[in-house]
Amino acid sequence: MVDPVDFLTALFLLLGSSVIAGEVAGRLGHVALVGQVAVGVVLGPTLLGPHLGLNMDPNTTVGAGLTAIQTIAVFFILFMAGLEIVPEDIWNTGALSAVLGVTVFLVPFLIVAWVVPFIVPGISTLTALFLALTLSITALPVMAVILIELRMLRTRLGSMVMGAAVVNELAAMTTFAILLQFRGGSTSFLPLVIAILEVAVFISVVLSIHQGLKLLRQGPLWLRLQERLARPLRKRQVWFAFLMLGALSSALLSQALGLTFLIGAFYAGLLVTRESAGPVARREIGRVFGTMTWGFFIPLFFAFVGLNMNLTLLFTLQTAEILGVLILLACLTKIMVGAAVPLGFGWSPRASAAVASLVNGRGAVELASATILLSMGVFTPLLFTLVASVGIVTTVLAPLGAALAHPEREPGLVQGPHSARGQPLTAR
Repeated sequence: MVDPVDFLTALFLLLGSSVIAGEVAGRLGHVALVGQVAVGVVLGPTLLGPHLGLNMDPNTTVGAGLTAIQTIAVFFILFMAGLEIVPEDIWNTGALSAVLGVTVFLVPFLIVAWVVPFIVPGISTLTALFLALTLSITALPVMAVILIELRMLRTRLGSMVMGAAVVNELAAMTTFAILLQFRGGSTSFLPLVIAILEVAVFISVVLSIHQGLKLLRQGPLWLRLQERLARPLRKRQVWFAFLMLGALSSALLSQALGLTFLIGAFYAGLLVTRESAGPVARREIGRVFGTMTWGFFIPLFFAFVGLNMNLTLLFTLQTAEILGVLILLACLTKIMVGAAVPLGFGWSPRASAAVASLVNGRGAVELASATILLSMGVFTPLLFTLVASVGIVTTVLAPLGAALAHPEREPGLVQGPHSARGQPLTAR
């Protein structure tokens, strides 16, 4: 049984330290997650964890409670990631965003998956694929934060890279769902077909519900339904409960199909759009979930990431070399593709360099996926520490390179919102 005093004390310490460290990191020019993960590292097994009794071991009283909170945090983070994506916008990303989003996932994924078995002794093919996948995800929330801080979110460059991040995230999460079907160790062709069919069924159900809600809102039946439900359900909290039930249903469906609740939470967020929920409700849902997620779950989640990391595992020459190669691979593959694609569409070298740096940033979705893989036993503590370390390093580097294309240095980047259709940005 979880001791409420020990659990609440641990929660207070982690949340308070994480929030403060995130603010400090922001004032130093980095995204908050850098400071939040650092707090977890300090309070975890690397430094103070053994003395404070803080850990993520579900067999301990404190660890059991923190593990439960971590599961909820992952659910909210993935739901928020899906909430930031509008299904219709996927079709409006344009050639450049679509090509960039696919290639900046696929090329690093294939290269890292091919190289990893040569540098990590004894790693299985499936684990190598999962590791490659986590290192190939471009962080949509982190990218948005960086663009906001650089005042580039509503620029042509900002619109294009956000569209690319949407495509990248969808490709990564769908691939993740397919790979999960091979945990039994089978390498035959049939499981691949079954895996693709299961993913197709799940996505079809999700998108069919979205389309149904959209069509329902466009007809007169929706107004009558609203009036009937509004009388007995006047409290706004009840509508929030229905939304949570829908998201949990999606998570349970994906879990039942063997896709893990993470996939269901992500795609559940896709269902909440201006067409399905209405513009006002959509803004309200985004505000409520944003406050809860960014104010409570995200600081705790990144502190949990630090608690799961054990940097003492890297204190050998071999593991240090592996980490160095993974960082180099992760950066080079993303940066090369991220620069080559915009250049091929006629963008300026400076703008292409900024795009390359932005798509190199990892973040919440990558670490959430790695956390799930750790809890499932696919990742060892060493592999998780390696993946998390790469994610932190690349997240720190991303805003530094993006500053190359600051609007003050290239006026062509601030000519208003861009449709992401691939029109070139002219260099000065």
